[in-house]
Amino acid sequence: MSIGRRDLVRGGAVALLLGRAQIARGATIVAVRLWPAPDYTRVTIESDARLTSRQVVVQDPPRLAVDLEGIELNPALRELVAKVRADDPYIAGIRAGQFAPGVVRLVIDLKQQALPQVFTLPPIAAYQHRLVIDFFPLQAADPLEALITERMKDPTAPAPSADPLGELITQRQSTPRPRPKASEPVPPAVVGAPQVASRTDRLIVVAIDPGHGGEDPGAIGPGGTREKDVVLQVAHRLRERINATIVNGNPMRAFLTRDADFFVPLHVRVQKARRVQADLFVSVHADAFITPTARGASVFALSQGGASSTAARWMADKENKADLIGGVNIKSADAHVARALLDMSTSAQIKDSLKLGGALLGEIGSVGQLHKKHVEQAGFAVLKAPDIPSVLVETAFISNPEEEAKLRSDAYQDQLADALLRGMVRYFAANPPLARSRSV
Repeated sequence: MSIGRRDLVRGGAVALLLGRAQIARGATIVAVRLWPAPDYTRVTIESDARLTSRQVVVQDPPRLAVDLEGIELNPALRELVAKVRADDPYIAGIRAGQFAPGVVRLVIDLKQQALPQVFTLPPIAAYQHRLVIDFFPLQAADPLEALITERMKDPTAPAPSADPLGELITQRQSTPRPRPKASEPVPPAVVGAPQVASRTDRLIVVAIDPGHGGEDPGAIGPGGTREKDVVLQVAHRLRERINATIVNGNPMRAFLTRDADFFVPLHVRVQKARRVQADLFVSVHADAFITPTARGASVFALSQGGASSTAARWMADKENKADLIGGVNIKSADAHVARALLDMSTSAQIKDSLKLGGALLGEIGSVGQLHKKHVEQAGFAVLKAPDIPSVLVETAFISNPEEEAKLRSDAYQDQLADALLRGMVRYFAANPPLARSRSV
C-alpha cells in the first residue's frame, strides 16, 4: 500500500522511506504520551496489540508522516494533537486523520530538521504494546554546555571558547570571590570542610543522576507518589547546594543527567558523566518493596563479583530493568558501544566508591533511618563508569506510607540534599580530586 508520497513531496521535498513492520492488524489505541526534552522528544502510542506502521520523512518543511495500519481513529489517538507543548524543541504540531479505512495518518510537523527513530516495544510492567517515535537533533548536544548555562545567561559573560568547561574554570578561578558579610551565612562546606595540604585549583564536577524518568516512573508509593518525580526534586535541591559550595578553595559544580521528566538510558547516563569528566557520580532513587513495612535509606556501590546480599542483588536487577521499561531502541547504531561501556569496571573505582558511599551513609543517617548501616554492593549497570567513583542512593522506601510522606515534603528533601552535600565534602576532604587536563 502506498503512503501517498506524491502529495507529501510536492514542491521538490526529498522523502526518505524509513521502513515497515510486517505484523498483525486489529490493534486499539489505549494511550498516547509526549515527552519533550532538550536531548530528544519522544512520542509513545500504546495499544492492545502490536502496531503496523509505515513512515516517511519530508525535509521541506520538515515533518514526519506515519501511517498506522489496521486501526481506526479513536479519542485516545486524537488526544495526541492537544499534547504538543509550545516549548517542545522539536515538534511544532501533530495532525491526525482517518486516511483510509483501517489506516490512520499522523503528520508530525517539526520546528527543525531532526533524526527520527521509530521502533516498537513489547509489553512490560504496566505497559501494553508501544510504538515509539523519537526525534533527535542532527547534532547531539554537548553535555558540557549544561555546566555553563547559568554563566551564559549573564549578558556580561564573554562568548564561550572551544572548551566551555575550561572557559568556566577560568572565569571562576580568575574572579575574586566576595567575602561574606558578618551578617550573611557562610556555606557549611566552606566553614566546616577540613583543610588538606594539597590543592588542585580546579572545578570539582559532580554528576547527579535522578533515576528513571519519562516512560519509566520508577516505584510508585501507596499515595501515588512517583519515584521519578521526587528524585528529580531532590536532585534540583542538591544542584543548588553544590553550585554554591567551595571545597578547600575549589568551586563545585553539579551536572544533572536529566533535569526534566524524560527517559535517559542507563549507558547514556554513564556516558554523560564521563563526557563532563565528573569527579563523582551519584544516582538518586527511592526504594520500594513488596511489603509496606520496609524503611530506611541505603547506599550501593558496584560489585565485580556477586552481590553483597540477596536484597542488593534483587535491587540491582530491578533498577537494571529501567531500559526495558523506559524504552531503548535496541537496533540503534551505538548498542554495541553501550554493552562495551557497561562491561567496564575497575577495582580502584569500586574502592573509591565504597569510601564515597561510607561518607554519604554517615550523613544520611543523621537525618533519617538507615535500612543498612554499611554500603552494599551489586551489579548496577548505571555505576559502571570505570574512572568515576559511583554510588546509588536509595533515599527511603517510597512503598512505606510514612516514608512516602517524608519524600514529598520540602523539609525532608532539604535535609536529604544537605546530608548528601556534607557527605561529598567529607569525601573530598579525605580524598582530594585528582588533577585533570582541564586544571587551571
